[in-house]
Amino acid sequence: MEYADFLDESYEPGAADLVCTFRIAPGEGLSVGEAAARVASESSNGTWAALSPESDVRQYSALACGIGGEGPHGTDITVAYPEALFEAGSLPQVLSCIAGNIMGMKAVDTIRLLDCEWPEGLADSFPGPQYGSDVRTEILDAGDRPPLATVPKPKVGLSTEEHVDIAEAAWRGGVDLLKDDENLTDQDFNPFERRVADALEARDRIEDETGERKDYLVNITAETDEMLRRAEYVADQGGSFVMVDIITAGWSGLQTVRRRTEDLDLAIHAHRAMHAAFDRLPQHGVSMRCLAQFARLAGVDHIHTGTAGLGKLENEDTPGINDWLRSDLYGHSDVLPVASGGLHPGIVDQLLDALGTNIMVQAGGGIHGHPDGTEAGARALRAAVEAHGDGESLETRAESVPELATALDKWGTDSPR
Repeated sequence: MEYADFLDESYEPGAADLVCTFRIAPGEGLSVGEAAARVASESSNGTWAALSPESDVRQYSALACGIGGEGPHGTDITVAYPEALFEAGSLPQVLSCIAGNIMGMKAVDTIRLLDCEWPEGLADSFPGPQYGSDVRTEILDAGDRPPLATVPKPKVGLSTEEHVDIAEAAWRGGVDLLKDDENLTDQDFNPFERRVADALEARDRIEDETGERKDYLVNITAETDEMLRRAEYVADQGGSFVMVDIITAGWSGLQTVRRRTEDLDLAIHAHRAMHAAFDRLPQHGVSMRCLAQFARLAGVDHIHTGTAGLGKLENEDTPGINDWLRSDLYGHSDVLPVASGGLHPGIVDQLLDALGTNIMVQAGGGIHGHPDGTEAGARALRAAVEAHGDGESLETRAESVPELATALDKWGTDSPR
């Protein structure tokens, strides 16, 4: 077994192959084909020295089988992996193959995992989402409009009382979901258990007042056993959602949480903090498209995917990622994409035109920074979303919703930076 044995451009991947697309720039002195063979070798069962195994291990070898044209960031190649190479239901093992040692090989100057095509057997070994976009109607009263979420601002530093006061104002103004941000967990200024209990008690009061179902995306991110304990606490307090910083917590932790939430009947909101460490550079790392795929297989119900350039955060191809999250995946439920980061009422119509309405819209500063306060900011956001659903311009709706008119005067219709 030599490197050349891992390159076969005539090979047609079979239904049981996991087919990965990479973008590579070969290391010094190597052709694209030679570098591609080394990617396939290192990510399956080859090594730098020639091997003469006695048994038939070639059936577990990956094959570089497609080489595209050179682009500004490298050349796209495809590698087919036999399904038998993988441990069913183990994202860490799968990723140790397709995004493991190869990321540091000298055979490539840069390498980026762009996309995966999943065989049915491997995909079915994962649970997928419990609810997906059905949270809109099964847990909330959003119907056909996007559910609305907000993070109290400042996102850390508020006391529990301040946090809950902001939550009540946002819920009363028309937001469906309160959300913890990625770095609010269990700090002395706002302890986890008190925050959850007080916020969900306030939720019940606001539901009685408004007649709408409201809920709370509770950040349970921690060491894995503690995440399970926190998920159980949320369920005991009557919550319907937990949030996990899925990349910093790790895929194993996420899979363990998903297994427990099945019994607790909780939906999982996936925050993608740290994603840009993998996907920001177009020539290296792992694409957000792939990170979203891993999250869907593991079983999240919603995940942040970007704002199509309309907010303050960027990543590649938000519409394409969202389409994949909604696509057929051997019967797995879909995932509800979340648009967040720098959104405000004045750009909601552009956002929904770009991404459609089967998304969740989350605004923080675009609610709490409203000149008349949080409740007014929530009313403005809700009015903007409902105007889009009714086919009415923001300016026309603002004539009857003064909170929206104030928001448009404050922020206009441009994205923040």
